[in-house]
Amino acid sequence: MMRHGFILLTFCTALLGCAVAPAQERRPIAWDGLGQDPNKSPRRPHIAKQRATNPPPAASDPNQERQRVLGTLRPYSEAWWAVHDEIEAENDRQLGTKLVICPRCVQPRQDEDVTGSIR
Repeated sequence: MMRHGFILLTFCTALLGCAVAPAQERRPIAWDGLGQDPNKSPRRPHIAKQRATNPPPAASDPNQERQRVLGTLRPYSEAWWAVHDEIEAENDRQLGTKLVICPRCVQPRQDEDVTGSIR
């Protein structure tokens, strides 16, 4: 019994030595977006105070006028749909300027089914 305990203690000590060994390289870790980013250092740099200045003028929303016009039109009429489509197109354009997609992610690979259907 004593011999088994000694072997177990030796084995656990060897594993503990491997577990506390420092990492050889600092590589980025994949982060799922939840919690804190493990790639950021734990120390936050000191943020210098900035003087309060007049904020830049807010960019005018081109859809604001269209929304007002949309409210005056008869719902689901041809004119209403034309203004609605303009609003949607502007929203898509604004999203396109903010959205960044990796080019490799967009182009389908040769070995994949292009339609994405399930067999």
